[in-house]
Amino acid sequence: MAFNSKDFSVMAYANGFTLWNYASADKLAAVKGTGYFNETAPFVRKGDMILTVANNAAAIESAILSVENVGDGSVSVSDMTTAAVSTPAS
Repeated sequence: MAFNSKDFSVMAYANGFTLWNYASADKLAAVKGTGYFNETAPFVRKGDMILTVANNAAAIESAILSVENVGDGSVSVSDMTTAAVSTPAS
């Protein structure tokens, strides 16, 4: 699959920093992949954080991503903290 702008939203903004939220059915490995967030280049800044809920159609994979670089229509992110995979309570 690919990035879906409808699932990308601002949670908080202050002093030039934006905290974003992104939810996707894509697996976390794909979301962290090269070029996945390129469509956001006009909006994100280096240092912004993206709270990510990936693979939300199955076993949820959560992560806090940091925007590492933005330039010429490309965005790179790094995984600051990968949260434990969520499993339903039995």
